[in-house]
Amino acid sequence: MAIHKILINDFISDNYELIAIHTTIDDYKMAYLLNSSLEIQLKKNEKEIEVAIPGGKSAFNNFIFEDKKKDIVWSLIANKTSFLTNEQKHSDLFGNEAVTVYLLPEFKKVDYFLKIENIDYEFDESKMIAEILKIKNISSVYTIEKKQIKSKNNLIF
Repeated sequence: MAIHKILINDFISDNYELIAIHTTIDDYKMAYLLNSSLEIQLKKNEKEIEVAIPGGKSAFNNFIFEDKKKDIVWSLIANKTSFLTNEQKHSDLFGNEAVTVYLLPEFKKVDYFLKIENIDYEFDESKMIAEILKIKNISSVYTIEKKQIKSKNNLIF
C-alpha cells in the first residue's frame, strides 16, 4: 500500500499580490475608501481569520470582495489585533493583560494588507497603488515580495 504525504506547501498558492498599507484609518472606513477609489465592493466578512498563538487563538477582522466577472478575490485584512488574557504579567487594574498579535509579525509596522488573488497579466499594480496613495491619511503603500514573507501559512484563508 502506497503512502502519499501532503505538505502544507502543496496548498500555498503564489497567484496573489500582497499590498502593505500604512494608515491610521479604521478598518471599516479603509474598506469604504478602497471601494470608492478602486471601484470594488469590499464587505465585512463575518468569518474572522484565526491564527493560533501560545495563549490560544487570535482573530483578525477582514473585508472581502469576490469579483466573479474577472475571477479575482480581494481581501483587506488588519495586521494587528489585541485581546485580553487573565495572566498576571503587566496586568491592568482588573487583572487582564492586553496582548497584541500580528497576522504577519515580520511586518509589525504595516496596518493593513490588501491581498489580491487570481490576478492575470492585465492587472496594473502600479496604477492601483497610485490610486490608493491618493486617499487622504495613507502614508505609504507598497507591494510585499513573497520571498520576504516568513508567515505564509497565516495568509491561507
